[in-house]
Amino acid sequence: MRAIWKGSITFGLVNVPVKLYSATEEHDLQLHQVHDADGGRIRYERKCEVCGKKVEYSHIDKAYDDGEQTVVLTGEDLEALPAERSREIEVLEFVPNEQIDPILFERSYYLEPDSKSPKAYVLLRRVLEETERTAVVRISLRQRTRLATMRVRDDVLLVQTIRWSDEVRAAEFSALDDDVTVGKREMDLARSIVRDLESDFEPEQYVDEYQEQLRALVEAKLEQGDALDTAATFGETEEDEGAEVIDLLEALQRSVEKRKGSGARSEADDDDADAGTEDADDAAPKDAPAKRTSTKTATKTASKSTPAKKPAAKKPAAKPAAKAPAAKTATKKPAAKAAAKSTAASKRKSA
Repeated sequence: MRAIWKGSITFGLVNVPVKLYSATEEHDLQLHQVHDADGGRIRYERKCEVCGKKVEYSHIDKAYDDGEQTVVLTGEDLEALPAERSREIEVLEFVPNEQIDPILFERSYYLEPDSKSPKAYVLLRRVLEETERTAVVRISLRQRTRLATMRVRDDVLLVQTIRWSDEVRAAEFSALDDDVTVGKREMDLARSIVRDLESDFEPEQYVDEYQEQLRALVEAKLEQGDALDTAATFGETEEDEGAEVIDLLEALQRSVEKRKGSGARSEADDDDADAGTEDADDAAPKDAPAKRTSTKTATKTASKSTPAKKPAAKKPAAKPAAKAPAAKTATKKPAAKAAAKSTAASKRKSA
């Protein structure tokens, strides 16, 4: 974790140097808006209504508009406020733990001792534990003075920012003003349901099913190749937004590997997702090679059949040429034999 604030806790004359860390984090997938026709990224530019130019964050100030006039507050104006420059967590009072209504809680932060000797830190922690009290403190975070509580959680001091009293709405519903009678039988049935569901709270057993299904959907599309080239589709991005996209792709890759190794989803989700993925894999990669193979086979067959026909056309011309010499030879042999016989006969006569 990275410290987002440094300061000290002050109660009485005691000063406790501390570092402040965010105690919670979100794991929701960050979705962007894109054009349905071509997948192009939809962006909202910061334009000035006076000059029409695009304005960078470094040139943006804050302002208050009362309807008739606008008061501009620069960064220097805000930093000049004493409360906003404070680096102290000032303890205002110690109250019983049960008096803090959970509806007031906002964000939670861990406090780490920021000194070589954490004795003052341990002292404050033990006092809060033994007295069963929660410290109400004032702290300045992100250019705002906030009210907060400080208590002990797992041997660590935990600061939780709380809302101001006027930020909590009153629950006034006219439907609850009527006098409603609940029967004994109804109460007994309700109590039996409560008894059946009685348990100790274990937050680890609950998961965000929507985010799991959303991740599974994104992963399935990535595995099937149903994705766009980020660089070509989204175009030029700012540095922080580009880093966010890269981190998103890395997170998706890690989640894919984690899901394959751990099998955290239910069997029904696994079967559905695997079946969909296998069908897509069988349909996409296997069809293309099959078509290429059939094309090559047809080409080879055509090339073989063409040379085979050519020799067949030449054979009839070759056979008559072979028979013609044979016929001539047969004609010459009887003439030679007759000449030989006549010569032999003339020799006998002369003898």
